[in-house]
Amino acid sequence: MDVAVHINNVKGSQMAAKITGTFTINNNIFKFSAIAFGRIGGHNIGAKISKTTEKALQKLGYDSNEVIDVLQKNLVAGNITLPEGLSRESFADS
Repeated sequence: MDVAVHINNVKGSQMAAKITGTFTINNNIFKFSAIAFGRIGGHNIGAKISKTTEKALQKLGYDSNEVIDVLQKNLVAGNITLPEGLSRESFADS
């Protein structure tokens, strides 16, 4: 499953941050929000999508839980695009 992730905004610090953005599957764009935690125990990200997005994904034949797993893996691995003016260093460990 090819999921492209774009970050719109990050609020917080390297310890914990709230992330908002979009992800794209087959030219369909969906919104998500996530909480990212770092440091003790390693990086962890909990992503959420709306019920409307869940239904839209199901209509397209996707399992919403599988999509969230792929989304979270992309976020943790840094497979993302960022808006101009936002650097990884502002919210990720170097």
